[in-house]
Amino acid sequence: MVTVMNIGVPKEIKNNENRVALTPSGVKELTKNGHQVYVQASAGEGSGFLDSAYTAVGAQLLESAVEVFAIADMIIKVKEPIESEYELIRKDQLLFTYFHFASYQPLTDAMIASGAICLAYETVEKRDRSLPLLIPMSEVAGRMAIQEGAKYLEKPLKGRGILLGGVPGVLPAKVLILGGGIVGTNAAKIASGMGANVIIMDVNLSRLRYLDEIMPANVNTMMSNEYNIRGIVASCDLIIGGVLIPGAKAPHLITKDMLKLMKPGTVLVDVAVDQGGCIETCRPTTHENPTYVIDEVVHYCVANMPGAVPYTSTLALTNATLPYVIQLANKGWKKACKENDELKLGLNVVNGHIVYEGVADAFGYAKEFVETFL
Repeated sequence: MVTVMNIGVPKEIKNNENRVALTPSGVKELTKNGHQVYVQASAGEGSGFLDSAYTAVGAQLLESAVEVFAIADMIIKVKEPIESEYELIRKDQLLFTYFHFASYQPLTDAMIASGAICLAYETVEKRDRSLPLLIPMSEVAGRMAIQEGAKYLEKPLKGRGILLGGVPGVLPAKVLILGGGIVGTNAAKIASGMGANVIIMDVNLSRLRYLDEIMPANVNTMMSNEYNIRGIVASCDLIIGGVLIPGAKAPHLITKDMLKLMKPGTVLVDVAVDQGGCIETCRPTTHENPTYVIDEVVHYCVANMPGAVPYTSTLALTNATLPYVIQLANKGWKKACKENDELKLGLNVVNGHIVYEGVADAFGYAKEFVETFL
């Protein structure tokens, strides 16, 4: 028996966040299943989806986020709730979005206090350990990391003034990529395609072998450890941080003292900023003010990089999330999580209790067994 659910899609309000959690095609699939979708007016405009496209497939428009949160059994978002939204979230309400709890304790505490069910995109995990709802945004962010890094290497933007691909007679830039996962692989594709000399570091030797086989000749691999990182940063022009430990805080691979080893105008792009950053001097920035300089090294640490290309990002995200949204809507979150281990691993906070180990460990909180709540 299909559960009939009220599903809410509020407008994203994080700085320069133009994505939306659901496309009109996604609304159509949910209404076909008998659900009612409430979309905040103009929520899709930043991604190129007008209100009329939503109403044409059965969505009801509501003027304010207050109305959307008040009526919805399940809220679908892109980014984590921010402080002004905390009070709108109520007990037993299901929130399905990127949370990245381990990087921000106030959000964790607020969601515990709310009594809501917090199901995080970033910890939904398949049997092969892949992260299906993180992959599409990691693909976007990895490719964007090179695009942005190349831009900030320009001298007027305080970079070294080096062209990533060089020109005949002039050597190209040297790019170091920390992490050979989805972010790192996509960053390497773009950097190598632009002609840069690329080094990918990872702790997984099997992954390095695979990357060595599939990457072009201007991409080399290297085992990641402090000695190797410290020995190579001085010769690099652009460094990409793409390390991920699912649901947990990222380790600091670039420490503050390493900045002294780098050339003035070196650019650091920390894609791991959502999970606390793998560069010690990283702090979240916005698309409005994306960079800052420490020890003459440019830091780009925008926490919602894919928000700058919302049309691409929204379509890619909905392609991945919609099958899970339909399961949650049709079955209710308890039955869906009982029957699908991938969704069960997405549960981070349930009715005031942390049920995901990485989040509990980040703040020294107690972890409850998720099965207690199912």
